[in-house]
Amino acid sequence: MPRQARLDAPGTLHHVMVRGIERTSLFREDRDREDFVARLAALVGGAGLTVYAWALLPNHAHLLLRTGPRPLPRVMRSLLTGYAGAFNRRHHRVGHLFQNRYKSIVVEEEPYLLELVRYLHLNPLRANLGLDLRRLARYPWTGHSALLGTVPRPWQDTRTILAQFGPRHGRAQRAYQAFVAAGLPQGRRPELQGGGLLRSLGGWAGLSALRRGREAALGDPRVLGSSEFVAQLQRELPPRRAGLLPPWSLERLCAHICAHLEIRPAALHGGGRRPAVSRARAGIAYLWVERLGHPGRPLAPALGIHPAVVYQAARRGATQARQWDRLLESLSKTT
Repeated sequence: MPRQARLDAPGTLHHVMVRGIERTSLFREDRDREDFVARLAALVGGAGLTVYAWALLPNHAHLLLRTGPRPLPRVMRSLLTGYAGAFNRRHHRVGHLFQNRYKSIVVEEEPYLLELVRYLHLNPLRANLGLDLRRLARYPWTGHSALLGTVPRPWQDTRTILAQFGPRHGRAQRAYQAFVAAGLPQGRRPELQGGGLLRSLGGWAGLSALRRGREAALGDPRVLGSSEFVAQLQRELPPRRAGLLPPWSLERLCAHICAHLEIRPAALHGGGRRPAVSRARAGIAYLWVERLGHPGRPLAPALGIHPAVVYQAARRGATQARQWDRLLESLSKTT
């Protein structure tokens, strides 16, 4: 069965999970953890990413984040590829580090945002790392200590979460801490981990209610949220984000953009710098990299530019995003 495309759009809330291949340790020492966290922090500034919660475990990691203009696949490719290469060099290792591709779930903010913050930050206790709630408050490898102010993480969005617990900072921190402590007896939360219809109905209670009645419901293994939320995603996300992989090729995209700008496709890789050619390169790079989530390096030969310039072109194209998005929609309708 072919794997489904990622659901994503600017402003989407995601729970992302990555695991080591064959249960390989992703983090052997604090230097590894510091490297991963530094790379994540850099993406907050460079990719417009917002991070609400995170936890590093020996052989896996959890992230609760909201994407900005840069698509999730490109964000995660930058984070994981860079980290894996540095990890292998540090530990004189070769080969894959991560198990398959990362797992991502689109999250309905209400009622799951705070539940997932608590769930992620209690992971080290469930993993039997020798921690209790007191030690967890100062443990540097989750976002919990940042929310409590014991380990400063300026790049983590603590304000949004603490605002849910009250307007005064100190009281909000204490209320948040009590909220996390109240979740400890809950143990593992299958309704936050389950698949497909279970997640999309909001857990076992929602699934039981469906079995008792005859209500129609939408489910999606990529979503943690209500049936109504799934339907909303299907209506609002662009075709690529909704899982409908475009059957057209890069060549067809280039031809479509060139026809719109009244230039020949051969002009793209001819080295010319005419305004129309530069504009076509920017539009194609933006759509291919930012909207469709493809890597930029393979695009370079088709555009006749150096690989390092592809992302610069994509940023230029983003300044006219509305026009290029309309062209992408028109191309999808002709498929």
